[in-house]
Amino acid sequence: MDHCPPSTLTSENSPLGSDSMRRLVLPGVELYCGDCLEMPWIEADAVVSDPPYGIAYCHGARKGGRKMGTDGMAIIGDDKPFDPRPWLGYPKVCLWGANHYANRLPNSSAWLVWDKREGINPNDQADGETAWTNMGGVLRLKSRYWNGAQAKEKDEPRIHSNQKPVSLMAWCMDVLKLPEGAVVLDPYMGSGSTIIAAIRTGRKAIGIEKDPEHFERAAERIRAELAHDLFHGQNTTALLRQADKEKA
Repeated sequence: MDHCPPSTLTSENSPLGSDSMRRLVLPGVELYCGDCLEMPWIEADAVVSDPPYGIAYCHGARKGGRKMGTDGMAIIGDDKPFDPRPWLGYPKVCLWGANHYANRLPNSSAWLVWDKREGINPNDQADGETAWTNMGGVLRLKSRYWNGAQAKEKDEPRIHSNQKPVSLMAWCMDVLKLPEGAVVLDPYMGSGSTIIAAIRTGRKAIGIEKDPEHFERAAERIRAELAHDLFHGQNTTALLRQADKEKA
């Protein structure tokens, strides 16, 4: 696996965290490998995240006992109830899996629903997922088929048992009405889909992941996205334009 070079991924570059915190700085992106709950407040325009739900989920073997891809991967922190309070002070918030900890959230009418089946017969997994937002307004629905071998995006392998589609996370940012150049924080980065969604939509992103293995996989995926973005000239112009505005 391609590890972050020591010049950019060291404790010396980690003023926000502990001595063991690792930091990777990329164009428009900052990534931290460590515990988000041990870090001081990070300035951001929004939190968009798929945190551990507190349900001790572990992707298991399929029919016939076969194991595939991410089977057997546990989620760090999922063995105890999730407390959303550290993230509720941000101006705009979107937290997935919130039906599992709704009793610890303020009332909201603006829930997001992801239809994962698109009318296809259900199986032993949920037909959809829900996210809590603090935006007010009405419930919104997005359909995107995501099931088994189809739970991946074109030409991209599935690297995390709870990986979300990039298009879904980009939709969340649009629902939150985040402008180009806004800073999106994902304190439970996982596979990095939120970070990639921010890159593709001309926003900036900060990602934090506690699991070193997931961090390395996500960092590799994000580097590849930025390399592709730079090669094809997509969205990079938007980030440079925003940087020029900040300097002015």
